[in-house]
Amino acid sequence: MLHVTPTITLEDREVEEQFVRASGPGGQNVNKVSTAVQLRLDLGASSLPDYVKARVRELFANRVTNDDVLVIDAREHRTQGQNREAARARLIGLLQAAAHRPKRRRASKPTASSRERRLVGKVKRAAVKAGRRREKPDGGE
Repeated sequence: MLHVTPTITLEDREVEEQFVRASGPGGQNVNKVSTAVQLRLDLGASSLPDYVKARVRELFANRVTNDDVLVIDAREHRTQGQNREAARARLIGLLQAAAHRPKRRRASKPTASSRERRLVGKVKRAAVKAGRRREKPDGGE
């Protein structure tokens, strides 16, 4: 059982684990042993709350397949066990990030003094630009 947050847990049977051959360091061992781990979580069939599923699809769209499956690949270590732990830790991290609801932004009104500063700045800028204008020869602007 994977504990995502104190209130959200994920059953081991919901996560499909597959071991594949890895590239990278390991010498001859890489060619013989399947040490890379691929975790697959079917979002549609999982017991995660709907808001978490929606956030996973939104935040990690590049890791979700067309079949609505979240795929995590771990191949940075030389042993299967270490890659398995790394993949599970990454899965928990992604789900925790998705479970965290961002604060809603509340629209605020500018203060009276900030509005005043803005208008004073506009007047000053207009005066600077007006000073750059050339006067017309007939005496008018």
